[in-house]
Amino acid sequence: MKLLLTSGGVTNPSIRAALVEMLGKPIEESTALYIPTAQYGHPMCGPELTLRCIAGPGSMTALGWKSVGLLELTALPSMAGERWKPWVEGADALLVDGGDATYLAHWIRKSGLLDLFPRLAETVWVGISAGSMVMTPRIGPEFVSWDGSETGDRTLGLVDFTIFPHLDYPGFPENTLAHARKWAEGMDGPAYAIDDQTAIRVDGADVDVVSEGHWERLE
Repeated sequence: MKLLLTSGGVTNPSIRAALVEMLGKPIEESTALYIPTAQYGHPMCGPELTLRCIAGPGSMTALGWKSVGLLELTALPSMAGERWKPWVEGADALLVDGGDATYLAHWIRKSGLLDLFPRLAETVWVGISAGSMVMTPRIGPEFVSWDGSETGDRTLGLVDFTIFPHLDYPGFPENTLAHARKWAEGMDGPAYAIDDQTAIRVDGADVDVVSEGHWERLE
């Protein structure tokens, strides 16, 4: 699977160009599934926000996709795999929104979606905030808001770096570079502090940063 790990989504032409390159074709010729599951694990998220993220003018679903559908991971255990797995395998992109990354990791495992990952080599995972952090080994206790996690701050560990999102975001006083550097002291290996104009692109062993904003690699 190819990963486009963002803080705020496809927010500028550079990130959009990176997405098109990873898809291998225009967005207008590509299909997507939107996954809002992480929002249900975060106390700052509610039904109104979820609807705005799904259908709002700046949402990931409004990029001009050929088709876009909704995939709710908490519903999948109640369905036969032969029903929903073709939906995932047939999508060019999975648009995975933010919320709580440990909650999202739990449902990626419990739903059976994680078991499907090896068959999604050409699929582009477009993460927003927690939808990006879930791919890292840990997120740090500072970012855990769900009290049901059985693995602490550990997530999927499909990449070997960690992510501090929403750098310098208005209204988030704890999201300064100084706080990011302090947070990184508790992480293992490299970390990236990224703002909402930045994305980390992962394609196989290749990792690079696409940005029209502010970011820093933290060791």
